[in-house]
Amino acid sequence: MGDVQVTRNDEQTRYEARVDGELAGFAEYQLTDILVVFTHTEVEGAHEGQGVGSALARYALDDVREQGTRRVLAICPFIKGWIDRHPDYAPLLYAGTQG
Repeated sequence: MGDVQVTRNDEQTRYEARVDGELAGFAEYQLTDILVVFTHTEVEGAHEGQGVGSALARYALDDVREQGTRRVLAICPFIKGWIDRHPDYAPLLYAGTQG
């Protein structure tokens, strides 16, 4: 497997992971004035178990942190679980989602 390259695709409101130029997965989001709402994450079957989902989550959450203007509402079970396993990202969560 090649390196996972993640980018933000504002036009389709999702973060995309590519391996060797091929779309390997994505994390969809919606924006409000104060939130980035992660709604769905999907990894292509051929790339499951290869760190694509983790690369997506880390890049997306680092991007939210870097922008510093919104909090995260993790409706997507994958993103929520990833944050639970990486508590250093918990401060990004919207107060209503912690606990």
